[in-house]
Amino acid sequence: MAIYDRLVTVDAVIFDWGGTLTPWHSVDLVEQWRVYASVLAPEDVDGVALALFAADEQAWEAARLHQRSATFEDVLAAAGVRYDDGAARALREFWEPHTFTDPDVPELFAGLHDRGIRVGVLSNTIWPRDWHEDVFVRDGVLDLVHGAVYTSEIAHTKPHPEAFRAAMAAVGVADPERCVFVGDRPYDDISGAHAVGMRAVFVPHSEIPAGQQMPVDVSPDAVIDRLADLIAHVDAWLGIA
Repeated sequence: MAIYDRLVTVDAVIFDWGGTLTPWHSVDLVEQWRVYASVLAPEDVDGVALALFAADEQAWEAARLHQRSATFEDVLAAAGVRYDDGAARALREFWEPHTFTDPDVPELFAGLHDRGIRVGVLSNTIWPRDWHEDVFVRDGVLDLVHGAVYTSEIAHTKPHPEAFRAAMAAVGVADPERCVFVGDRPYDDISGAHAVGMRAVFVPHSEIPAGQQMPVDVSPDAVIDRLADLIAHVDAWLGIA
């Protein structure tokens, strides 16, 4: 499905990360904190894990309701738990199978580069930048990203306009009408992109838990079954036969 009301110039395509560039996986969010706690506090794994889970949920609720961002360290502090390198490594190892980049991405990013279009990333996340960049390095796509914004580094999360404006600044584009945003969440991604004047493409594959959903009535400019399908929509907007 697509809406082509006029030809446009596309200077940048900005992507959500989890559920978009990385396919959606249903993950036991308590278990991730059990992994952290098992290294840090083996004598009280359940207690520490539940405290971390509660702090994590509180941080994400603040993001959903108030677009207030948080960091990994904020979650630890709210739970009264210290940072530990070994525990953090274990947590990252737990997540690794769920972070692999969609196989369509390298060719898609290369196709956008070939058209002179800049590639960006905007992710709602508590993770620090280097954790995300390590994923992109592992999957061989970091050099194809012109700019990225991780909300752990800014004050707001999507759909707050400032998150989208920060992503535009990261890729060096000032006019939102010359940007396309691609994401898997109607509230965070589609409504947020439209609110600042971007086109928005919906990838409807994520099984978002009911507790994470926010009611919103949006009509994306395109819906794609796989990321590779994006190029055809971009070409149509550009008027490329």
